[in-house]
Amino acid sequence: MEQLALFSEAGQSKGIPTHLLDYRAGLFNQTESDTLLAKFIRETPWKQTRQKLWEKEYLTPRLTCWYGETARIAGTLPWTPELQAIREIVEPLVGITFNSVLLNYYRDGNDSVAWHSDKESIMGSQPVIASVSFGQVRCFDIRNKTDHKERYSIKLEHGSFLLMKAGLQEHWEHRISKSTRPMKARVNLTFRLVI
Repeated sequence: MEQLALFSEAGQSKGIPTHLLDYRAGLFNQTESDTLLAKFIRETPWKQTRQKLWEKEYLTPRLTCWYGETARIAGTLPWTPELQAIREIVEPLVGITFNSVLLNYYRDGNDSVAWHSDKESIMGSQPVIASVSFGQVRCFDIRNKTDHKERYSIKLEHGSFLLMKAGLQEHWEHRISKSTRPMKARVNLTFRLVI
């Protein structure tokens, strides 16, 4: 992997395209974050899905669960009080009313998500996604679809907020890579407006 720029105090590499991303550490304090992380790990009915890649099926290297009001996604569960409370904190920061949230559980450094852009077909052509992270700090990498040398990284800290703005999914890919270093559990919530 190419060397990324050094992180600033806020956990971002230098030159991050702020017209596409907004990162805020400490949206939730340590106690709130610890409590929510433990509750999500313990009480979420996690599933490991299969994906097809180059004519082969693979188990997704993380666990997931969908919540919300949309019937477009099979198996969507109703909002829990905790998810509803987090949504009510996130929505005023973004100015959007979200109708679903995807929870991702990264159990250790072997769990990851490969380079991808989120499907625009179910979220419109300019999707906006609000992300909240609890647990192990992991690097969120983005790269330009047409020039993979143009890339940035953000350390997603315990209790942090990341907004993926309109235009990011169209022109950029993102990932959470595997790590050879020991990693503890991380739960990430991505709030979406599914059309």
